[in-house]
Amino acid sequence: MSSVDQFESVFRAAVKDVYHHKPIKVESVLLITDQNEADSVKIKQQLQQFSPQLCSNSIQWHINAGEKSKTTEALLQEVEAVKPDLICSYRNLYSNAWQYPHSLGEHLDVLLQHTTIPVLVIPHPKASYAGKHALTKSSSVMVITDHLTLDHDLVSYGVAFTSPGGNLHLSHIEDEAYFQRIIKAISKIATINTDDAQEKLAKQLLKEPHDFIRSCPPALTEANINLNVIEHVNFGHHIRDYKKLIEEHELDLLVMNTKDEDQLAMHGLAYPLAVEMRQIPLLML
Repeated sequence: MSSVDQFESVFRAAVKDVYHHKPIKVESVLLITDQNEADSVKIKQQLQQFSPQLCSNSIQWHINAGEKSKTTEALLQEVEAVKPDLICSYRNLYSNAWQYPHSLGEHLDVLLQHTTIPVLVIPHPKASYAGKHALTKSSSVMVITDHLTLDHDLVSYGVAFTSPGGNLHLSHIEDEAYFQRIIKAISKIATINTDDAQEKLAKQLLKEPHDFIRSCPPALTEANINLNVIEHVNFGHHIRDYKKLIEEHELDLLVMNTKDEDQLAMHGLAYPLAVEMRQIPLLML
């Protein structure tokens, strides 16, 4: 490596992505259900007690209720007419497929992929799989991603939906299997020391999200926000490890990205998590 390359590497390693807090305010909510009006109002009341972000009397609530099936086009037209800051709904609208952990349902899929509005996905009101504490509080919230340093908005939404004094878990799990594939490929290049590359690459991959998370508490303090920031940065398996974290920390809400700039389909990490993590609410951006 030339001296110029060495200098560039040292310089780039010194550059750190620092969290910049952006206040999130929800002023309008669209609640979409396939329940009758009375049951839909009960869901609204649950949501109001669930998060400090939703309890304000100034929020304008729009309830799209009714057991009669609506087309996805009709729902998108409703979203366009209301222009809410947040959509609240659940899996498998107008369907009995909520009994099986296999899909989100076409209506929720469309809401997640064809609007730019965050969607709060709650456990199905008829299902028995919801956690005992689901929708009762939001004092333990986890932001999950595989590239935390690029997700300032994701963290800001996590902050907004965590109760004052609560725990904000910031997690970054590097895919262990993918990392080992890279190391296996490196091991076939004679000019690279495999052990050295594995050690330094692993260290750098975890250092970046670690440094980013360390920058969050000072930013929140400056914004007069009282939260406990808890770090989870390691190698592992996304689904298995997040299930374990939910159980260990009795999480009330998961916050994740849904959109993928490079494809029309849902972000690769979001879909399997959304299908399997049915016991607590998910905030999907």
